[in-house]
Amino acid sequence: MCWAGRMVLGTFSILLVLVHAAAAAACEFGPFPYRATGIVCRLTKPAALLLNQETAQVIQAAFRNAKFPNITGERSMRLLGRVAYGLSNIQVNDLSIERSEVELKEDNAIHISIKNVTALFKGTLTYGYAGAWFLQLFHSVDFEIESSIDLQLSINLMCQKDRVAPDASDCYSTFHKLTLHLQGDKQPGWLKQLFTDFISFTLKLVLRREVCKEINAVAQTLTNFILDLAANFVRENDIIVDISLASDPVIKASYIESHHKGFVLYQNHSSRLSDSVFSPSLLPESRMLYFWLSEHSLGSLAAAAFLDGRLLLNLSGEKLQELFEMEDTEVQRKAVQMIFQGTSYNDSVAKVWGLTPPQISLQPEGTVVRSLVAVEISILPTGEDPLVALYMEKEIVVTVQASYAEKKLTLQPVDSSVEIKVFKCTADPSGEDPSIQSFLQNMILVAGIPEVTSSIGSALTSLMNSKRLDLFDIINPEIITRKGYVIVQLDFGFPSHLLLTFFEKSL
Repeated sequence: MCWAGRMVLGTFSILLVLVHAAAAAACEFGPFPYRATGIVCRLTKPAALLLNQETAQVIQAAFRNAKFPNITGERSMRLLGRVAYGLSNIQVNDLSIERSEVELKEDNAIHISIKNVTALFKGTLTYGYAGAWFLQLFHSVDFEIESSIDLQLSINLMCQKDRVAPDASDCYSTFHKLTLHLQGDKQPGWLKQLFTDFISFTLKLVLRREVCKEINAVAQTLTNFILDLAANFVRENDIIVDISLASDPVIKASYIESHHKGFVLYQNHSSRLSDSVFSPSLLPESRMLYFWLSEHSLGSLAAAAFLDGRLLLNLSGEKLQELFEMEDTEVQRKAVQMIFQGTSYNDSVAKVWGLTPPQISLQPEGTVVRSLVAVEISILPTGEDPLVALYMEKEIVVTVQASYAEKKLTLQPVDSSVEIKVFKCTADPSGEDPSIQSFLQNMILVAGIPEVTSSIGSALTSLMNSKRLDLFDIINPEIITRKGYVIVQLDFGFPSHLLLTFFEKSL
């Protein structure tokens, strides 16, 4: 999965895929910023080290795409008069990186040290001499410059319009080697020595300026792409989760933590959080990545899904048969015969939908969902209008535990209760047949609720995969519920082909 031995200048950019951290230099959050926090992300030092080892392609892109200007100059020399020179068509070849190191500092910066960047610069050298009494024509020769450079970067994280804005302008370089070769001649000579002395200082300034400028540009481009990708991940048609910053980031030696509003926008509906229970002490540091989600954020998502008509399930054919034939007993067979009036499952359909927005409560036992649900079974006689054979409304309280494995979200009901509020059945107009009531109650608890939660889990998995979550290598994820919030913790591997997508977008 990882490309061992390759290093990355783009650590700061990749970190933002997961944390979207930003400093509050240009944003005001008020005296109690945590109160508006609905979503928190914590990325720990092991994750930063892993990301720093992924690939050398960002720094290679920075060097390759740097637009080196022509370098010109002149100097007066005894006997020779004025010596003028110019370097043009400067290009980079054969770039390699020995190693890269990353440190998280509590001065709100990510420090990256890139050791021994070796590169071969090629271009054209034009030179000539202009004395007081004569003028000599200029000559042009090809040149190569062998270089070995260390780069020191301090990536500051700033907030602009509630979005992250990385500043990589704090960039320094140290040259261990800068050797000029003319026309491929590797042997020292007076001409090479003369021009090396003339241009080395200017060349170092130009290389440092242009490479650091390109690094900063790549950082900005990648960050914008990453934030747009994150915003798209938490948006589905008219349902939008606001991930703008709610607080200053926390940068420690062992982790980076960012805080986001996390409230849901749906058409003209929105619900802002002002009493969050978040505290940094709620999150540990042993795993690579943590997400903290408030009860308010999850409840708002459920309400938006209800308003958008997404809490609807249709069952027919084999699915309907599995539901109603969960056990082979005389009571079951009699109830099914009465409800469906001898009609085939293929000629019937069951519809399940929410009548009110579900109420979400996060508890140590799991996610408790309370909802008023309607169930309607219709018979579809050939050539006739559908006939409603059964309609009922029921209040359901179910405790669900969530898990994620093999790129699939599973929702498992562990406790549930059902109270029927309305009951209408053509086979039992009075609603007094105990066999039908008992069968339906048992069927809902044993088969109906698991079927609905399974369908919701599959739908959420498909939705997450459509946002490309399945491209990530998520390792041993855990979903832990507590009173008022849920924590998702995991380790991860970063897919190289996804990085290539970022590079293609940024170049």
